[in-house]
Amino acid sequence: MNQDRTLWRDTARERVPARPFDGGATVDLAVIGGGFTGCAAALEAARRGASVALLEAGRVGDGGSGRNVGLVNAGLWLPPDTVLAAAGPEAGARLLDALAQGPATVFDLIAREGIDCEATRAGTLHLAHAPSGLRDLRERLRQGNRHGAPLQLLDAAEIARRTGGTGFHGALFDPRAGTVQPLAYARGLARAAAAAGARIHEATPVENIRHDGDVWTIEAAGHSLRAAAVLLATNAYHRGAHGLPAPQFVPVGFSQFATAPLPEALRALVLPGGEGCWDTAAVMSSFRTDCAGRLILGGIGDVAGPASPVHAGWARRKLRAVYPDLADLPFEHAWSGRIAMTGDHLPKVVAPAPRALAIHGYSGRGIAPGTVFGTAAARTLLSGDPAHLPLPVTDAHAERLAGLRRAGIEAGAVAMHLIQPRPFA
Repeated sequence: MNQDRTLWRDTARERVPARPFDGGATVDLAVIGGGFTGCAAALEAARRGASVALLEAGRVGDGGSGRNVGLVNAGLWLPPDTVLAAAGPEAGARLLDALAQGPATVFDLIAREGIDCEATRAGTLHLAHAPSGLRDLRERLRQGNRHGAPLQLLDAAEIARRTGGTGFHGALFDPRAGTVQPLAYARGLARAAAAAGARIHEATPVENIRHDGDVWTIEAAGHSLRAAAVLLATNAYHRGAHGLPAPQFVPVGFSQFATAPLPEALRALVLPGGEGCWDTAAVMSSFRTDCAGRLILGGIGDVAGPASPVHAGWARRKLRAVYPDLADLPFEHAWSGRIAMTGDHLPKVVAPAPRALAIHGYSGRGIAPGTVFGTAAARTLLSGDPAHLPLPVTDAHAERLAGLRRAGIEAGAVAMHLIQPRPFA
């Protein structure tokens, strides 16, 4: 098994018409970063008739977007009342409303643009890993229903039937949500943006950004691009371009392990409805299947780092505990990605200079929020009206002790993965 060889790269059918930037362009909007946020922004701006150039240092979806679990969730990781307390009543309500529509936004885009990304809108299951998790889910149900979310609390017997697995105490079902092949979705957004007129440039690292009066000049791959407005959408994979502040966040490792396709007799038993799942544990885990019948397990921790054997051993024990019949099924892919976590778990919209926005910090919820925020950013930068954005704009954002907090989260994941012979118990 080749660690860090992602399943999504091996199976994505979408292709992006892209080439390195060779200079000589002036555009209405320059987008730096080819993930969900940047590609959604490029698509929206191009469909509105603006000239757009998207600059990606590697390939579209190389960062967290192409290493994602692929859960298209409504809302954030936080329960609604916590969002309102952190963002304030007015801004929090606007954010909740926008992200409640997030899955619909994603699946409507997929349908409109014909994106080939294994889109499955069968809902998600937030699994109670323990009785304490079930109490948390009951409170999330109360808050969510009060804010109009069509959530349902399912008991242990129903969850055993829906997942085919063992050890769960119940789950919160969200019918609005679903799953996608995340790299294919990112590539599909970029392909659609190119079809609408955007210029997509891969292998184009940005070296310097400066504002000259009314125009931005971006030095990239040894050439210059001039733009009326700039969106910095690098999130957890910023490469240090000079001229704009780097996004501030706590980088958190998240690893995934994909099995070989399940035997035909078991495919009808393991998540037969196609839901995506994650749990209530402090060191969170996820699992889902893809269209070929592979089971994909995920968990906090960096399988590409020094503790790789610990995380890989945990994945094998987890598979054995939840699905004993799959205990010996080999993992064919293992990879890790970085989550941009913020202290309050809310995304950040920063305006570091005139006609420039930087958006980051989805704290593990990149697909729907990235699509929503990228689309809104394009509208704001083209119109000058920040009312399009789901959150107020700030001048700056800082995260204290980010390195120490990153090390603490990884150490906690290692400790839990060492002592948990039976995950979800």
